[in-house]
Amino acid sequence: MSGIAVYAGSFDPITNGHVDLVRRSLQVFERVIVAVAFNANKDSAWFTPAERVAMIADTFRPEGGRVVADSFSGLLVDYAVAKGATVIIRGLRAVADFEYEFQMTMMNRHLKPQVETIFMMTGESHFYTSSRLVKEVASLGGNVAGLVPDGILLRLQTRAQERP
Repeated sequence: MSGIAVYAGSFDPITNGHVDLVRRSLQVFERVIVAVAFNANKDSAWFTPAERVAMIADTFRPEGGRVVADSFSGLLVDYAVAKGATVIIRGLRAVADFEYEFQMTMMNRHLKPQVETIFMMTGESHFYTSSRLVKEVASLGGNVAGLVPDGILLRLQTRAQERP
């Protein structure tokens, strides 16, 4: 197994697709940092960074210290280097994700060539799932059970009811 990898995203909220990627990443990496990315000036998330970190930590408690939940703002490659990670994990759901992810990877390589990016395909049962879509369905009263971890479902439903 290799050392430390960072899997960053908004995770607003973390979905079972994210969970699947992290658990599969543990087959390759000794430790995975699941890092909540946020920009205080642009963040319109349903959950605060601290809430998202807590939900991630709860979700991965069975993995012990192999999965660490954290948050950051700024450049992902700077965060990765500061945490001693040599790899960034990015999930791909469909071909449409590739172009954006490729551009980000090339910029990250320009900034910090020592940090590699690895793409993992989302599991077939989660390729259509995104946090944005889950929130939209939840806000309209739809059933999102099975799309997010059980421990997050009630929090998501409660937050959907609180929103205007």
